[in-house]
Amino acid sequence: MTGRSGPLTGVRVIEFAGLGPGPFAAMLLADLGADVIRIDRSGPASMPIALPSEADLLRRGRPSVILDLKHPDGLRTALDLIERADVLIEGFRPGVAERMGFGPDVCLERNPELVYGRVTGWGQDGPLSQTAGHDSGYIAITGALAAIGRADGPPQLPLNLVGDFSGGAMYLVVGILAALLESKASGRGQVIDAAIVDGTAHLSSMIVGLVSAGEWRTERGTNLLDSGSPFYDVYETSDGQWMAVGPLEPRFWTELLARLDLTDRAPDRRDVDTWPALRDLLAATFRTRTRDEWTEHFADSDACVAPVLTFAEAPEHPHLTARGTYVERGGIVQPAPAPRLSRTPGALSTPPPVIGSSTREALIAWGIDDVEQLITSGAAVQT
Repeated sequence: MTGRSGPLTGVRVIEFAGLGPGPFAAMLLADLGADVIRIDRSGPASMPIALPSEADLLRRGRPSVILDLKHPDGLRTALDLIERADVLIEGFRPGVAERMGFGPDVCLERNPELVYGRVTGWGQDGPLSQTAGHDSGYIAITGALAAIGRADGPPQLPLNLVGDFSGGAMYLVVGILAALLESKASGRGQVIDAAIVDGTAHLSSMIVGLVSAGEWRTERGTNLLDSGSPFYDVYETSDGQWMAVGPLEPRFWTELLARLDLTDRAPDRRDVDTWPALRDLLAATFRTRTRDEWTEHFADSDACVAPVLTFAEAPEHPHLTARGTYVERGGIVQPAPAPRLSRTPGALSTPPPVIGSSTREALIAWGIDDVEQLITSGAAVQT
């Protein structure tokens, strides 16, 4: 498609529609300038949550094409598109793409330089590879879920940010970019097996190292970064809101105590036995003012204190507003492309399309000749 900018301008991507990490990876590549076509299926989508098109942000930045992959001409068209692509993204269970006729062997034979990206929860092999799953299960078996939560409570699900989007989508994107870079030297594509369990385990490297060294306890809520320490936690304010407190370094801790007028009253935090009393002191202090009052009190300080905002409130934060971290497109406030590049920045292009609304335009733009015949035969659908 035209009008794109960003470091991936000129990179062509085929995305077979799926849930979660696959669409997020495709959105990120599109935000960075890649020309992405999303191949959707006809019929009702199997989504756990029904969204209006304009709010389905994971579909932004690329056209939606409906192809009937069970129709011979629909599959042929998909393979013709794959021949023209640099990258393919699919998130089916292992073996499904092969059975449908566009597995890695078929695609790499037709396009030897193709980077074939596969993202799943369990991976392409192993005893669970054919089993259904979701983010909660993937992060559960890696140890990550057991480490998240308070000492007196159960493990806490961190939305699906740790598994689907961090352990899955981001590792898929890293693999795609690495394979694209390598292909410039070798002239050959390859297959990426991005498993959420692998990515989540890799994300946990620092904590695993601390456990191995005896510096991290397996009991939740007893360690430096898991709410175990009173100087890395959240505290309720007088209006029932919360402040995040995290002055890990001594000089930042000193500033926090000075700002709270607790320098002469706080026990020595180096003595773990004093932590319960220190936590009670901090909790009582933060309950004396509202969240907004504390936010103003700690403005421009190095005490490492921040208000806990909701997703609805975050775009109004002065720092995020100044940086343009959130933007408004089509009446929807949404995160801007990230990360930021100095010379070839990414940008939002098109809003999330209605499924199948771009079939004719996108196929023509990618050089497919018999588009009207495909639509007439039902191999492709223009909504």
